[in-house]
Amino acid sequence: MTLRAIIADDEPLARERVRMFLADEPGLELVAECAEGAATVRAVEQHRPDLLFLDVQMPRLDGFEVLEALPTEALPVVIFTTAHDQHAIRAFEVNAVDYLLKPYTQDRFKQAVQRARRQLQARPHPGGDPALQALLAHLRASPDSGPRLLVKSPDRILFLKPQELDYIAADGNYVQLHAGKEHYMIRETMAALEERLGPAGFLRISRSTLVNLGRIRELKPLGAGEYCVLLQNGTRLAMTCPLRELQERLGRI
Repeated sequence: MTLRAIIADDEPLARERVRMFLADEPGLELVAECAEGAATVRAVEQHRPDLLFLDVQMPRLDGFEVLEALPTEALPVVIFTTAHDQHAIRAFEVNAVDYLLKPYTQDRFKQAVQRARRQLQARPHPGGDPALQALLAHLRASPDSGPRLLVKSPDRILFLKPQELDYIAADGNYVQLHAGKEHYMIRETMAALEERLGPAGFLRISRSTLVNLGRIRELKPLGAGEYCVLLQNGTRLAMTCPLRELQERLGRI
């Protein structure tokens, strides 16, 4: 059985090194090379490789963001490559995920490939790798990462931090993310976003609107005990949640 591999690294010499070592490995076919994260996501989705040599530090999306951008069923066996990234190395070791520390030898490369072959033989569906899933869970739980929203389009992939958003509005089976003058559409439910972003300072002020509490400038009375929310950029949002709930949340930030 021939295994299909992709190399993802922004350094040409690093890609050349992997390519050279792969040439000595029987039963491995190189199907793509990528120099940045967004291209890697597209290549993996297109080629569905068995094995991915993935640099941790790349432009646009780093190695971890590449994995977060991929659907679970598209995840190959991953061998990370990194240059003295101690944070990444600790995460790999805790979750038993293989990595190559640059500069690595051909013997160490062969060990990593042999381990990847064993992983592939043990499970027919690469996306089910428990070690890789544990690594992603570990990274998402890191205090430094926090919740981020993935926005994919044909020409780019964005990871938006909650503090970049003004508010989120429901739109059928999608939601619109409003960040300054930019608007992004993603397929997600308001209930799921409310759960994810509530701890990050968001409140659902109506059935169709989640607002970044840090963007609120004032409340405008509409009469009969009703209010609307005025954001710092002048946007007005209808409010149906209890006034006390909003006041309590604003008092905590």
